[in-house]
Amino acid sequence: ADIDVDAAKAAAAAQGEAVRSLKEAAKKGDATKDDVDAAVKKLLELKAIVEQLENPAAAAAAEDAGAKAKDASSAAPSAGKDVGVTPKSQDFSRWYLDVIRECELADYGPARGTMVIRPYGYAIWEAIQRWMDADFKKSGVQNAYFPQLIPYSFITKEASHVEGFSPELALVTRGGGKELEEPLVVRPTSETIVNNMFTQWIQSYRDLPLLINQWANVHRWEMRTRPFIRTLEFLWQEGHTAHATAEEAEARAVQMIDCYRRFAETVAAMPVIVGRKSRVESFAGADCTYTIEAMMGDGKALQAGTSHNLGQNFSKAFDTTFLDEKGETQHVYQSSWGVSTRLIGGIIMTHGDDAGLRLPPALAPVQVVVVPIAQKNKDKAAVAAAASAIAATLENAGIRVKVDDDDRNSPGWKFAQWEMKGVPIRVEVGPKDVAKDACVVARRDRPGKEGKEFGVAVEPSSLVAKIRGTLDDVQGTYLAQAKAFRDANVVDVTSYDELVAAIDAGKWARGGWEGSDEDEKRVKEETGATIRCFPFEQPAGPHACIMTGAPAKEVCIFAKSY
Repeated sequence: ADIDVDAAKAAAAAQGEAVRSLKEAAKKGDATKDDVDAAVKKLLELKAIVEQLENPAAAAAAEDAGAKAKDASSAAPSAGKDVGVTPKSQDFSRWYLDVIRECELADYGPARGTMVIRPYGYAIWEAIQRWMDADFKKSGVQNAYFPQLIPYSFITKEASHVEGFSPELALVTRGGGKELEEPLVVRPTSETIVNNMFTQWIQSYRDLPLLINQWANVHRWEMRTRPFIRTLEFLWQEGHTAHATAEEAEARAVQMIDCYRRFAETVAAMPVIVGRKSRVESFAGADCTYTIEAMMGDGKALQAGTSHNLGQNFSKAFDTTFLDEKGETQHVYQSSWGVSTRLIGGIIMTHGDDAGLRLPPALAPVQVVVVPIAQKNKDKAAVAAAASAIAATLENAGIRVKVDDDDRNSPGWKFAQWEMKGVPIRVEVGPKDVAKDACVVARRDRPGKEGKEFGVAVEPSSLVAKIRGTLDDVQGTYLAQAKAFRDANVVDVTSYDELVAAIDAGKWARGGWEGSDEDEKRVKEETGATIRCFPFEQPAGPHACIMTGAPAKEVCIFAKSY
């Protein structure tokens, strides 16, 4: 009965949060009074169920709404099942937005298309930053910062660059109460302003290679936005390098896309396909763009990181030159590369389930939550002390841990809450566990009793080894599950009709390609799918073009994408 009560409490708590959200939406005109009234009615029904389960006799004698409202006043935000978070299998898009809201990852900003990243979401971004920043520096990259406002004339210097970014530019035309002599572009990317500075910093071959990265925000005037995936402003890192030779620039571009691959697979547990973009899909101003493509839980592709070989396109536009060892003037060769907060959206959509987030342990802000369970006052002190000791042991071992000792919420509510927030491991400790110097360890990747292990010793070395091993196992499980899902949804095709059928079925279509840019655009117009990449790892041939039947040197992957 206790489990049923806790589940009912969790559902009621989640409905309480839903009511609050609807009331806020109603203030903005995004929900009606009928919507709010229906949600309140459902909340009262859920609280009545809780009361019936907890005290059937009292419930029968007290059916008035006042008693129910008082009971509901202790409700707090929760995941719930069919209430707080729409099941992923039912409505993927709604589920994604629910998870972001309920897990307090982000909120909508007051300006259309902007978002506020909340502390839990920002902690994930900080973990991404820490890994990336350390890896960049191992290869000689240094951090710098460039202005957010860029003279418009800089953008127009590289023809394909301005053509590619013009529809997305935000311009500042007034400042200090006056019209500006030249409009300023709010940074969409920094190749132009970086080259302006590189031209001043680079004189000789001794100044090369120059390897710079910046952590910054950028603005792109997107028409259709989605939190973390596509917003008017987002956070990212952008690397910019200058080299003496074309081979060095190409090597750096390939090196950095491999850095992103390693992060995606070993830290984010997100399997990716690494490859080269088509001409149509390449970065505006690049000779070649490399990408990591990840499959989301709905089968769509997400471009999770890109690296560009810029050749001499920007160096010639900005006259970024150096004197080589022979004393001759040469234009530098360049690369640029970046990942953004879009990765957070990718992690949500790759690993999440009907209950909410499932965060890879390597990135989770909280890797272990400790929940003390004491039903009687006489047990609380001993249980609280045991929970604190467990947390101290894990924290001393470098494990990110939190004790949830808030006595306003039941253990069952806490279980649902932390499950929704994606914490990889839950440790439960009650009076019987204290008596045995033990605890219960529950895994997020295995719901219910299957994921629970009872009688786990709390002796420090034993507990640390157990938790570390479990965290590694959960990390591996998430990667394996995501890879199995992806591989099951990639279809080999040999004709255009097969490609159309695969895309209609929500799959990725892999087949030979020797088509023209116009052929590629036709596929996009007719199916909504684009060439995601020509994978580095190519299957054995021979291959035939799915459009023309002609021999094809490579296969590519078509898919719908975010």
